[in-house]
Amino acid sequence: MELVEVVGLLADAADHHPDVDLRYAGVTVRLFTHEVGDISNRDVALAQQISIAARELGIAADPSKVQTVQVSIDALDTAGVLPFWSAVLGYDRFGDEDVVDPLSRGPWLTFQQMDEPRPQRNRIHIDVSVPRDQAEARIAAALAAGGRMVTDAHAPSWWTLADAEGNEVDVVPRREDSD
Repeated sequence: MELVEVVGLLADAADHHPDVDLRYAGVTVRLFTHEVGDISNRDVALAQQISIAARELGIAADPSKVQTVQVSIDALDTAGVLPFWSAVLGYDRFGDEDVVDPLSRGPWLTFQQMDEPRPQRNRIHIDVSVPRDQAEARIAAALAAGGRMVTDAHAPSWWTLADAEGNEVDVVPRREDSD
């Protein structure tokens, strides 16, 4: 609980407020600048301060537990389907292609504009964003669990894997240096 209090004090001092998830197994602090739709330098600076405070309290970080999940939906008419998903999920629109949980509890949905349907491919796949240094281990674990590599043509930006039935997931190393 002491860490949560320190996070609150640091956030107030920076006038930049993270999402803090307190659970039995630990505390997760999520930093994201909504105005830019990404992790900003302010987020990185506050994360560094929080990490220092946690170490001073004897709390070790576990980067292997950090991830975000995004569901990507191919759409021939993004403008036509995005309002449906926003309404049915109770999500807010974010730009022209995304809907997001206003409480930051559920996955981000992004709609990828397509010119024509993709044959022999699901129109929905999941993006999993993990720390850059965890991407290869996550891919290896998925392959060992029965997955297969669909393509690594976009590596190191992302790798596309599939389960035994062809359902796809992109493993995306998170950018640590975004502004």
